[in-house]
Amino acid sequence: MDFVHSVLNFVAPITTVGALFFFTPIYTIFKVSWYIFRSITKENVAGKVVLIVGASSGIGEHVAYEYARRGACLVVAARRTKSLLEVAETARSLGAPEVIAVRADVSNIDDCKRLVNKTINHYGQLNHLVNCAGVTPMSMLEEATDIENVTSVQDINFWGYVYMTYLSIPYLRRSNGKIVAIASSTSWMPVPRMSFYNASKAAVVSFYESLRLELNSEVRITIVTPGLTESEMSQGKIMNKDGKMVVDQDLRDVEMSIVPIERAVNSAKAIVEGACRGDAYLSEPKWVQTTVYWVAFFPEMVEWVNRWFLWVKLGASSTDAPSKMLLNVPGLRQISQPASVRSSEIKE
Repeated sequence: MDFVHSVLNFVAPITTVGALFFFTPIYTIFKVSWYIFRSITKENVAGKVVLIVGASSGIGEHVAYEYARRGACLVVAARRTKSLLEVAETARSLGAPEVIAVRADVSNIDDCKRLVNKTINHYGQLNHLVNCAGVTPMSMLEEATDIENVTSVQDINFWGYVYMTYLSIPYLRRSNGKIVAIASSTSWMPVPRMSFYNASKAAVVSFYESLRLELNSEVRITIVTPGLTESEMSQGKIMNKDGKMVVDQDLRDVEMSIVPIERAVNSAKAIVEGACRGDAYLSEPKWVQTTVYWVAFFPEMVEWVNRWFLWVKLGASSTDAPSKMLLNVPGLRQISQPASVRSSEIKE
C-alpha cells in the first residue's frame, strides 16, 4: 500500500498537469458550445411557480422582482412581515400574475413544512426553489462572548437550505424543476472575522455539489457564488460577537473596504438568467471567479495580504486597518459603493 501511494504521489501531479494542457482547449470548446445551446433553449418561467426564501431584502428581494418581470407566480418568504408584504406588492406591479407572502423562519423545520405545504396547496406545483436566507456574523473566534450564540448561523445559512431542499424535492422532481442556492465567494476565499459565515457557505456549496449527483439531472441545481453585493449586510447589518444583530458600519468598512459592491438588481438579473439557462455554477460579478485561482495557486500570498490588509490582531482596533483607511481617500467610497450601501437606512 505504501508503494502504491508513493507511485501516485509521483505520477498524479505529472498526469494532472499534462491533462490540463491537453484537455483544456477541448473542454473550453465544449463549454462554449454548450453555453450557446443553453442560451438559445433557456426556460421560459412565465406562469411557473417560484418559491423564494429570504426575499425581504438584498439579493432575494431583487430575484423576486426579476422573476416577476418574467411573469412567474411567486411565493416569497422571510421573517419580517412588513418588508415581505412590500416586496410582494412590488412584485405584483412588475408583472407577477400572483404572489403570496409567507412569514417563515427557515431554521425551524415546522415553518419550512408549512411554507412548502402552503405553496403546493395554493398552486399545486413547484418549479423553482431559490434559497437565499442568511445572516452574517463578524467577529474573531476568540472575541465571541459565548460560542453557542453563533450556532444559529449554521441553522439559518446551512440547515435552512437543507430543510427547504429536502421538503421541496418531491415536487421539483415532478416538474423537472430547479434549485438556486445562493452561497458566496467566501466559500473559497478566507476572510478574517467571517469564519462562521465562510464555513456555512462552504457547507452549502459542498452539499449541493453532492446532491447534484444524487438527483441525476431530474432536478437541476445552480450554485451561485456572489461577490460583495448590495444588501443589508453591505450596509453594516451583522451579528456581533455577542450573537446580536446590530448595524456596525465601521466594521463593515474594514471588511469590505474598496472592493467594488455589485448592485443587487444586476446580480438578480444574472442569477435568474443563469437559472433559466441551467447553469451549474454562477459567479456575479464574473470577475469574482478569478479569485479561485488566486487561492489555488498563491494561497500564502492571499493569506498574508488578508492578514495585513484587514489588520488581524486580537485586541487591536479594527478601525486602524489599512482596509478602512483606504475609504478615507476622497472619491474611493463613491466609486466602490452604491449610494444605497453608503446609506445607513435598513429595512424594518
